[in-house]
Amino acid sequence: MLITFLVVIAPFLMLVPPLQRNKFFILYFALMMASAYVTEHFLFRVQMFSHKAFLVFVVYHLACINIVTFMAYGTDKRAAQNGAWRIPEAHLHALEFLGGWPGAFAAQKFFHHKNKKRSYQIMFWLMLVLECAAVYIILRYLKLI
Repeated sequence: MLITFLVVIAPFLMLVPPLQRNKFFILYFALMMASAYVTEHFLFRVQMFSHKAFLVFVVYHLACINIVTFMAYGTDKRAAQNGAWRIPEAHLHALEFLGGWPGAFAAQKFFHHKNKKRSYQIMFWLMLVLECAAVYIILRYLKLI
């Protein structure tokens, strides 16, 4: 399973330069690799590139990306309060687009952060629409719907 996860996620890290500078995507990558390792060595084994491996990947992906996105919003809120360097909005939007929008939405409510900035909210909802469109296109391509 570790190899499957590595093959799926590593190209994003290597081919998309903004993700290389996004420390929260690096954290997501590390969490995914750790969860694959723990699952493979302590819980159960899955055949490489099987349907079960894909489903486990999707579950872990959604859990990890939402945890990391929530943490990114909390870090950005703390930086805003302390006058420190902020997380670029593009990095937050990238995490949202990769499936972290539920974590982002929860963090906006929990931290009261980025919820009144109109330009940010427009982009947030646009990321949600784009992600839904991408999922729909992928599912249509795979002939699952």
